[in-house]
Parts: sequence; C-alpha cells; structure tokens
Amino acid sequence: MSNGTEAGDLPKWDLSSIYESFDSPEYRRDLKQLPEKIAAFLHLLETSDFRSVLPTDAGIAAALLALIHAYEEAGNLRENLSAYAEAIYTADTRDSRAMAEINAIEAAALPLGKAAVIFRNRLVEAFKENGAFKENGAFKENGAFKENGAFKENGAFKENGAKEPVLKALETEAALQPYGFFIRESLEKAAYQMSPELEDLANDLARSGGDAWGRLQEAVSSTVTSLWDESTGERKTVIALRDLAHSPDRGVRERAFRAELAAWQSMEIPLAASLNGVKGTTLTVDKRRGWKSALQKSAFQSRLSEKALGTLIAAMEKSLPLFRRYLTVKAGLLGIKSCAFYDLFAPVGNGQTGKSVSKKWTWNEATEFIIEQFSGFDPDMGAFARNAVSRSWIDAPGREGKIGGAYCTDFPLAGESRILCNFEGSFDSVFTVAHELGHAWHHDLIKGLSRFQSAYPMTLAETASIFAETIIFEGALGAAVTDDDRLSLIEGNLKDCCQVIVDILSRFYFEQDLFERRDNAELSAEELCALMIDAQKKTYGDGLDPDLLHPYMWAVKSHYYSPGLAFYNYPYAFGQLFSLGLFARAKQEGRGSARGFGPAYRTMLRLTGQATAAAVAKSAGFDIEDGAFWQDGIAVISGRVDEFEKLAKGRGEKQ
Repeated sequence: MSNGTEAGDLPKWDLSSIYESFDSPEYRRDLKQLPEKIAAFLHLLETSDFRSVLPTDAGIAAALLALIHAYEEAGNLRENLSAYAEAIYTADTRDSRAMAEINAIEAAALPLGKAAVIFRNRLVEAFKENGAFKENGAFKENGAFKENGAFKENGAFKENGAKEPVLKALETEAALQPYGFFIRESLEKAAYQMSPELEDLANDLARSGGDAWGRLQEAVSSTVTSLWDESTGERKTVIALRDLAHSPDRGVRERAFRAELAAWQSMEIPLAASLNGVKGTTLTVDKRRGWKSALQKSAFQSRLSEKALGTLIAAMEKSLPLFRRYLTVKAGLLGIKSCAFYDLFAPVGNGQTGKSVSKKWTWNEATEFIIEQFSGFDPDMGAFARNAVSRSWIDAPGREGKIGGAYCTDFPLAGESRILCNFEGSFDSVFTVAHELGHAWHHDLIKGLSRFQSAYPMTLAETASIFAETIIFEGALGAAVTDDDRLSLIEGNLKDCCQVIVDILSRFYFEQDLFERRDNAELSAEELCALMIDAQKKTYGDGLDPDLLHPYMWAVKSHYYSPGLAFYNYPYAFGQLFSLGLFARAKQEGRGSARGFGPAYRTMLRLTGQATAAAVAKSAGFDIEDGAFWQDGIAVISGRVDEFEKLAKGRGEKQ
C-alpha cells in the first residue's frame, strides 16, 4: 500500500470475511433464515405459558431465557445483514443493488418489531401475575426519569415487588442475572409502546416514510455538486467543498463556503421536505406511544435522567463565554476582526516539525501514530488498531457517491467492525480515524457478551470514541517540538471542543425549536435556515461574524434525518466532557494495561450495555447529576484556552 494521501493510494475496506457478496451462499442463506428465526421467536412468544412456571425461580428463568435467546438470534442476524448492506450502500449511494438488498432485509425483518412489542407485553403480564408490576404502569407521567435517576433501586418496582417470585428469580438464578438490566429496561419500554398491530404498522410505514426520507438526504448530500472552476467546468461535491474549510488560504475557504451554500440551496426543497417528513413521523409516532416529547424519549434512549441531561446542557451554556474568547484569539491569529463560519476549521500556526497539525499526514503516518499512542495507554488497544488497519477494516478515500463524515459499524456474527471515513491528510482526519477506532475497540471489548448485555446508548458510545481522540491529542502535545507546534495542536483541540460543545448546543436549540414548530405545520427551507441562524447566534454569539453563519447546517447533518434518534447530538458533548474526566483520572493513576487505569477503563466499557449512564459513571467515580462533575471537564478546556491565549500573545510579540 502506498503511503500517500491521494484517493487511489488510500485503502478501501474488505468485507469478504462478513459476506463475499450479495450473491454469496452465506448471504443468501442468512437472508433466508432471518424471517424463519423471527417466526420461531413469535411462535415461542405465543406458546410460552408464564403462569405454569411462575411458582419456581428456575421455571421463570428457563421461560425467560428461551425467549431471550430466540430474540438474540433473530436480532444478531438482522443486524449483521443490515450492517453489510448499509456498508455497501454508504460507500456508494448510487448502488441500486445495495438499496434493493436494504429493502429486502427491512421487509424480512419487519415482524421483529412486532415480536419485540409482544415480548415486552409478555414480561408485563408475567410481572402483573405476581403483583410486581402495577396495573396503571410503572412509568407513567415522567416515565423512568425520577429524581433519583432511572432504574435506581429497581426503578419502577415497588418496595414489595422485589419479594415477588419474578424479581426474586432475577436475583437468585445465575443464568438470568446477566439479563437483569435488559429485563427491567424492557419493562420500562413497555409503558411507551402501542399495540403490537399498531407497532407493526408503524414499522412497515417507516420503510417508505421516515427511513426513506433519511435515505433521500444521504443520497442528495453524497452526490450534490457545485461549480468550482468556470474555465474548466470542474465541479466539486459538498463533501470536497467542506474539506476545503481546512485550507490555510482564507480565499479558498470563503470560495468553498459560498459554493457549498449554493449547492445546498439548489437542493433545499427536497431536503426541507425530507426533514419535515422525518420530524413529522417522529412527532406522530412518539405521541401515539405516550412520550411527552421527543427529548424525553431521547433521554430515555441515552439512559440519562432528566436531571443529568439538564445539568449537562446547563454546563454547556455556562461554557459559551470561554469558547467565544477562544474564537476572538483565533481571529487575531488569522489577522481578521472576527471569524466567519468558514474560519472555524482554519489552521493556525505554521510549524512543520514534530507532530504538527499543520503538516500533511500520509495514511501510514496517521495510522502508525494512532497505534503508537493507543499502545502507550494500553498495548492491547494498540494491537487491536494495528489489526484493524492490516486487515483492511477501514474505507478511507473520499469519492463521489460515498457519504460524508465517518462511522463505525459492527457485525455481531463475525465479531468484527468496519470504519468508513473520508481521509484527506489533515490532523482532523487523524483524529477522525482515532475516534472511529475507539468505537471499534469498544465493540471488541464487549463482543463476548450477549446482545442484550452489549447494547449501549449513544452517550456511552461517544465516551469511548472521544477518549481515543484524547489519547491522540495528549500524545501529539507531548511530541510537540516548538511553541508554534504546541499552539497549533491546542488550537486544533479547542476547535474540536468548540464543535462538540458550542456547535452541538446550537444543533440542540435548533432541534428543540424545530419540533415545537413542526408540531403545528411544515416549515419551508427559508424558515429552517432562519431557525439555524438564530440557534448559531445564541451559541456562538460575538465569537463569529453574525453575517457569515451557516444557514444550511440542517441540510448538512444527517443526524437530523433519523426518525428513531431525535436529539442525536448531545451525546457527543457528554462523551467529550466525560472523557476529559476519565483521562485526568488515567493520568493520576498511571497509564498502561498492566497497571493503572487501563484495566478500569476496560471494565467500564464492558459495563456500558448493562447499566444506566449514571451507574457507569459511578463505576468510574463520577456523579453526572452533579454540576461540579461537568465543570471539571470545562475546567480542563479553560486551561487550554488560557495556554492558547498565552502562546498567541507570545507569537504576536515575536512578530
């Protein structure tokens, strides 16, 4: 493999260990087995008789385990097939065969949604038989979000409920204990679902409704282009134009920004229709399921209490003056009065030595640096990253038809992950690869657990990935040779933190306003742009030129277009601040897998699918409902702003 950064020199992923192709015998077999596995699960649900086994702990354990294992088999098969088809499609959204296979998998898997609803209903029935689950539902009113946190002391289960046979079985039967959290969470979900028939209808309609709107956004955003060079007729995709935001030439950045806005404007009507369709679907279905709001559902999915989420948002808001100060200093370094939106990713400093963020990184340099830094924290983490690179688990080159951004997906049957990114040689690209390898390492640590022990929420998923970024940043900072290198590195880190705290808060505000307005009527593209500008002004404030903001960020971010995952973004802020606290602890206790924080970190990651966010944080010694916890993370960022300002002042004095 060449060590260049041109698209032709970069690696593409190898999916052959998952399936050779859509026509391979293994893929066709698994696709054929999917409806059969789901039918077997449904049959078991229909024929299981909890009442006949309730008198004994072993009886209830055996009945529940049979259902859970059947559920797991069907779920793992569906996830493996879906991840493969989506990987093919996102690498080239023009691939009509991949879209056809996605549709076929969705059709085959449709009854699994109904089966999940029936499964939760059966659990409720079993608990009702023993009085452990009250008639009017354990989580009505505020759902699981009690003041003392979701699931605390069995969450909804009344004081005498734990003495009943069903709950006793969860505590006494060893085979059932690994599924205790999953069972309790399933009971909570049961309070927020429609009848099996309506859930089945909702899932069926999603294929040609909300999910289809989301795929339209993916297809448009991965293929829309804008004229770049009138003399040659050259056009660039918006993905390529957004990459130019990293250019050291402000003229290039501005030109790319305006070309990008023109591209989004040319597609604003279908994209506005898509967003209205997704959010309209979410509002309609969530109301039918009994959620007070999309935000309440999002917090539940993130396994956060309302108090913890409110405390996080308040900490983000409190940090805004800090980031505005950073942007003012950055503007001074760039020699401008104030930053425009297209200056957010502009590099500062011109150091070319050490591990400078200003240099152009080759693929080999980037991956070797990541492996080196991961190994310094935990040798097994470094070995895992090397294995992922050498086995072609990463699809790196940007190209027409490929979606923008990056993601990591896992294949439960193979016990492997794959990473899609658009590597262009900047230090941000190095960070992105490290981020996604952090996800993959997380997957690897939990692959020996059952499906329902390893299903972690977004909040805890982003903790693993951003912690990986933090390892890279600290390693690069330690290798910095000059003050200019250090300035560039700290600025790069603050730039990322600014995105994760400030920009994500703007997206949070935008989505709140969007849901409120969409509940009454569809919004035009012009109205969506106005909401986005207002949200950016509230967060960036005087840190950015108010006349040079990005009105089409609602079109850029695919996160808005998932009907099942509203408010997708704040988990990144959770992960950012949580990882800063974790890394500070790692530095205090010593790094490395043989001693210090490495083993504790592994233990925490293995717990992420088996507890609430509060419980996982508590295992690491943190209280996420305490504002002081979040301020500790903000304090780390504040120290970096102080050093950045000092280095910038010193650079100005030298000049």
